[in-house]
Amino acid sequence: MFSHIMVGANDMNASKKFYDAILGALGYEPGVMDDKGRCFYFTESGIFAITSPIDGKPASHGNGSTVGFAAKDPAQADAWHAAGVANGGTTCEDAPGVRESGLGKLYLAYLRDPSGNKLCALHRVA
Repeated sequence: MFSHIMVGANDMNASKKFYDAILGALGYEPGVMDDKGRCFYFTESGIFAITSPIDGKPASHGNGSTVGFAAKDPAQADAWHAAGVANGGTTCEDAPGVRESGLGKLYLAYLRDPSGNKLCALHRVA
């Protein structure tokens, strides 16, 4: 459905370190910087990117916005969460764990990145 998702960053070095760690915990390669100072994480299904806002104003999170990353199992979601907290992220929502929903049981772990963007690692529990 998506070709790419891009979020704003106020400190590209801190954000790249954070995203290299959490996406590395999911098995992805470190991000690649382009000549405009943006960082891209390439996958078979799409691209995730971080950038300083082009209007020169500070990056800010979208209230109600969450970027979700697929985790293959709860242990990977936990490793993702731990990598984020250890690399400048902050935990938010409830602690990582199973949540009941109309979509079935979901294992969810939530973080905010160094610029305040809300992220989630999600595993669908069978």
